[in-house]
Amino acid sequence: MKAIVAGHVAVTATEFVELALGTPVELWLGVEGESEEERAARLDAARDILADNPSLPDDVSRVAAEAIEAFAPELFNVTPLVRRPVVRRRPRRGKAVAA
Repeated sequence: MKAIVAGHVAVTATEFVELALGTPVELWLGVEGESEEERAARLDAARDILADNPSLPDDVSRVAAEAIEAFAPELFNVTPLVRRPVVRRRPRRGKAVAA
């Protein structure tokens, strides 16, 4: 099965995410061994992108939910837990009768 995003074929999961986001994954997750200066620049760029595209977090959530629904629908099969009502017994008043 081919994953096509915006007319491009995504070969790996990383490519799919990058095409869906329109940015490299490393921008959001960082890279191992990055300096504090590189991290600050990366986060600054991410803030600029979010400021220019305020719907991006919702769009990413939607794409992720659609991917889960398409490829792992059992993750959305949720069974609510039903709590039994608590039954409190009142103490009996009066004398016990011996038989």
